[in-house]
Amino acid sequence: MSNELFPKAAAALESVMSFISRLKRWLILLSRKRAGASEDARFFDTETEDENETDPFNPFPAPVRLEILDIFDLHTIAPRDVKRAVEEYLREAHAAGFRVVRIIHGKGTGAQREMVRRILGRTPFIERFTDAPPEAGGWGATIAYLLQPKR
Repeated sequence: MSNELFPKAAAALESVMSFISRLKRWLILLSRKRAGASEDARFFDTETEDENETDPFNPFPAPVRLEILDIFDLHTIAPRDVKRAVEEYLREAHAAGFRVVRIIHGKGTGAQREMVRRILGRTPFIERFTDAPPEAGGWGATIAYLLQPKR
């Protein structure tokens, strides 16, 4: 895969590799802490100076910024985090100037659909919302129409 042909994919891969590296360092530090830096720690002698500065209980102190798109798929979000994630997504999408977004909540039992619609109903910058057309998810996705942000 060429960086010139697939710059977004290359950037995403670099981001994932960085995440894996930080996760590995965190696991090493956590393992050392649990082992009391005993015999088990000798298997993890791949430490660098950066790893000494990593807090094992907060290995990712800087926020991770993700590109905001007009589609938000909730399938990858833990159910306990859906409410907060949808609220934050809507704020970011509104700030970015999106007029229409699609939130994919899935068909399932309808619980997430109802939660999404309750959030949309009480969000002041949502003009209206409706089921997505069949080719865009039908009742497994909701289309929300946002008011323009005040400048």
